[in-house]
Amino acid sequence: MMAATRHGNPRFARLTAQEFRARLPEALSVYVAAMNYPSGTAEQRAPMWLTHALRAGWRCMAVLDNGDALIGLAYGYQGKPGQWWHEQVRRGLAASQGEQAVARWLGDYFELTEIHVRPDCQGLGLGEHLLRGLVDGLAQRHVLLSTPEGTSRAWKLYRRLGFTDVLRDYRFAGDPRPFAILGRSLPLDGPTEGR
Repeated sequence: MMAATRHGNPRFARLTAQEFRARLPEALSVYVAAMNYPSGTAEQRAPMWLTHALRAGWRCMAVLDNGDALIGLAYGYQGKPGQWWHEQVRRGLAASQGEQAVARWLGDYFELTEIHVRPDCQGLGLGEHLLRGLVDGLAQRHVLLSTPEGTSRAWKLYRRLGFTDVLRDYRFAGDPRPFAILGRSLPLDGPTEGR
């Protein structure tokens, strides 16, 4: 059961690409707050997020407070060769585990690109509801994501939902931080290892 926030009882909604574009400044504000990034980060991310919304299989879940303000969101799309994240993960996976691991994980997957909840609304189960709503009914075999290494609420959520290690301590081009690539089979309530 999910607790009410100080903003009332949250409402979950699937956003269309048009609704997402209209709420982009609000969504980026949630992202910057949740990640504790400098405010200029929003302007850098905006074009990328708009491009993501044009990709095949894109979908977005949002959580709104009683005043219809965005307090959390999650989005992703069908992962494919040629996409930056796909190519980065493919390179790391091939180097560390070989082509069989590449085929297993990257052959048919949904990339959970972003999932964020405003800091004052974290710890109430909103992230789990967002993630479950986002991947519900997907046709892909797997869902994959990347997250900075280190203990966090996000890590606890992913582990609780059965995400396993795909690639650890990976460094994406242009970012010195180590990341973990995590994945699991779909549907979310199904087995945690590949189907």
